[in-house]
Amino acid sequence: MSTEPVAEPTVCYRHPDRPTALSCTRCGRPACPECLQPAAVGAHCADCLRGGGPPDGSQHRGRGQRGSGQDVRRPAFGDRGIRSVVTRPVRARRPIATYTLIAINVVVFAYTVYAARSFDVEVSAPLLHGELVRGNVFLGEYWRLVTAGFLHYSLLHLAVNMISLYILGRDLEIALGIGRFVMVYVTALLGGSAGVMIAQADASRSAGASGAIYGLMGAMLVVVLRLRVSPAPVLTIIAINLVMSFSIPGISLAAHVGGLLFGAAATAALIWAPRLLPQRARTDRNAAIVGWTAVSALLVLAVAISVGVAVTHSGAILVYVR
Repeated sequence: MSTEPVAEPTVCYRHPDRPTALSCTRCGRPACPECLQPAAVGAHCADCLRGGGPPDGSQHRGRGQRGSGQDVRRPAFGDRGIRSVVTRPVRARRPIATYTLIAINVVVFAYTVYAARSFDVEVSAPLLHGELVRGNVFLGEYWRLVTAGFLHYSLLHLAVNMISLYILGRDLEIALGIGRFVMVYVTALLGGSAGVMIAQADASRSAGASGAIYGLMGAMLVVVLRLRVSPAPVLTIIAINLVMSFSIPGISLAAHVGGLLFGAAATAALIWAPRLLPQRARTDRNAAIVGWTAVSALLVLAVAISVGVAVTHSGAILVYVR
């Protein structure tokens, strides 16, 4: 009578006498509840909390003495439990794209202040010629679909958006990689513009990075689901911001909802579209091609929606600057 070999139980890397089904979301080592502490995403083991990971950089074994052979990786930036969720992302030691986007927004705002000769920038030429007004887009000024995402009406408007971009962007850039993060940001920005073109009143003016930032909220939700972490905190933040968008006058709800939907869809396309490939075709190259193709299609769709609304409009046209 033959017997099946019994699999060796996974045990805590610090307490070999304690079986566990938990692991550190930073380095992947199995650990018991006593050795794990809650982090922004998941939980960290004691060594990762000290910032060093394994003392000798060697592999830790989680199954008795033979172990599972998991490689321990020290994240390139910060200590927030974020790891890559896509195949072979282009990483950086710092969230370069996030910092670059913040710098672009700050420089653009400084230019609008210079052009207005004051912080009252709502009547400055760069803003009047770059903000999103449906009537101007109806007349063919399609650049406003992009430029509006880098313009802000006040210093407070800029500060709130840039703080949000910093908080969300630094983690997402690690999870997605530089190129994919930028693609999600741009797709969400154009998705926000598409929302304005569909639903906003003709007399409304719209500008700001908030559409793209709502897209990053949607992207964070998808990443959290991919990492199998409770989405409750992210869903709470999204819900609070949507309630504010409904209740506070002057906020572009259409841009926020459009950005949220397109940002979440773009991230889902990058993460889950490659899983549609047959098992034997799931190489890194094929996965990258499928993911990039899917998110590119969403970007084109966002632009097509805005252009389609513009070219099919047949009513009165209200513009601010021509």
